[in-house]
Amino acid sequence: MSEQIHAKVMYDIPDYQTLKEIIVVGTQRGGDKLMYKFLDKNKQEASLNYNQTWRLICGLGAYFYKLGLNGGKKIAIIGENRIEWMLAYYATLVGANISVPMDCHLPTEDLADQLIRCDCDALVYTAKYDEAVAEFKADPAMPVRVYLRMEDFDDYYAEGFAIVDSGDTTFQDAEVKKDDLACIVYTSGTTGKSKGVMLSHYNIASQCVASCRVLTGGHAIGFLPLNHTFAWVSALFATYIVQEWGYLCDSLKDIAGDLKKYQPYNFAAVPLVLDTIYDRIWRTARKMGSEKKLQTGLKISNFLMKLGIDKRRKIFKQIIDNLGGNLSMIICGGANLDPKYEKGLYDLGILVVNGYGTTECSPGVTCNTPANHKFGSVGRPLGCCDIKIHEPDEDGVGEIFVKGVNVMQGYYGEPEATAAAFDGEWYKTGDYGRIDEDGYLFIVGRKKNLIVLSNGKNVSPEELEDKLSCIDYVKEVLVYEEDEKIVAEFFLNEEDYPDARSRIKNDVNEFNRKMPIFKNIAKVKVRDDEFPKTTTMKIVRKYND
Repeated sequence: MSEQIHAKVMYDIPDYQTLKEIIVVGTQRGGDKLMYKFLDKNKQEASLNYNQTWRLICGLGAYFYKLGLNGGKKIAIIGENRIEWMLAYYATLVGANISVPMDCHLPTEDLADQLIRCDCDALVYTAKYDEAVAEFKADPAMPVRVYLRMEDFDDYYAEGFAIVDSGDTTFQDAEVKKDDLACIVYTSGTTGKSKGVMLSHYNIASQCVASCRVLTGGHAIGFLPLNHTFAWVSALFATYIVQEWGYLCDSLKDIAGDLKKYQPYNFAAVPLVLDTIYDRIWRTARKMGSEKKLQTGLKISNFLMKLGIDKRRKIFKQIIDNLGGNLSMIICGGANLDPKYEKGLYDLGILVVNGYGTTECSPGVTCNTPANHKFGSVGRPLGCCDIKIHEPDEDGVGEIFVKGVNVMQGYYGEPEATAAAFDGEWYKTGDYGRIDEDGYLFIVGRKKNLIVLSNGKNVSPEELEDKLSCIDYVKEVLVYEEDEKIVAEFFLNEEDYPDARSRIKNDVNEFNRKMPIFKNIAKVKVRDDEFPKTTTMKIVRKYND
């Protein structure tokens, strides 16, 4: 059943074979229509329409070609979110080169390792990495021969424009085929060394089309790190496909003000952002003395919803206005989402469409949509892939396998790791889940994180974490095995709940009474600060290394 059920198509969007085709056709359709708003290098608001963006892409791309980066070359990009990052990425792909987006939060030695392992030809970077670049240049093993600084892009554009204006169309005419390698993306996980995921033009293009067919809204804000595959689908290519403009937010700390100023209809985010928004709503209510009023409003609204009367956005107009006034949908992915935030924001009039994916799948696999939605699930498969549960147990839980046109070509330079990642044509995600009778996928946990008890029972720590995180004052929780006992370690919200530490053991005991004995928490720990996290804001599971 799971291999035939997909998210319902809501929008008539044509198939695209390559990312270059998406950019070229999107430019032709967009013309002088607004495409992006952003802060320029002087932190002043600026904007580009589709034609202006294409002009800059061609100028930069022609300059790349002048330097010998003329097809099949690997061009890495590292830097904070800014328009120059996007233009370098577009120019790389249009010119039939291979993009290597890099995580700007990684240590210099890790960046160097990735550049060497992928045989990189060029590096585009910001001034923030001047010292790192000096180290790269001094490393005899470093293959990079061309270094391009984003602060110098105006000079590069000028040289490129001169080439384009002379009638040289070599860059624009570069042939790009659907199976050509578009990107090498290094994974960021909670354990293990990163691997270079090879994604073709069609891998990513098919993903963008499938996503836009079920999730298309009005203008948006983009603040996901641009090296993240999730950002490509939600921002970098969606604007070309659906012809809606976006504001490029360069800092998460500015999100509250940016939401009010740019009034988005939707945006894509990781769960941490939803946690922040939802907790801020309630914290503000408590400070303003309106918490009881908000609770009463929720009771009234939920009662009316049961009668088929939706007055949420009217009842909670002040909250909606503080989020810009237009926000109606948040697309969430990248990590486990606590259901209380999904349901909590929905009750306030904002639909959270939770999805599931991996870098190896470009990245989306499943997604809830306005037409197909079930709380607690990560939705149905997108139209670009199929899923199945491998060797399900008595509860229907097993490893999630994926096949489809969005699945990677393999890991760069690692044929053994590539072979190990597949079972025939099925990609083995390493995630455990189940599919219900309606085709919705529910994530249970990571295969490598399973706790195997002495009685042979398998316990998913993520399942227990999801349930424990529903305790009001729990900000973060990690479940793991220690001395053959299940341990729950907490980071608590002691600012709003001063008695949290004294309450946690009793609440865990209450939790245990509702769970099978083999899933009981045997030991409780409370930490004084947040758990260490990866650059994609996932808690590092150091206990399973």
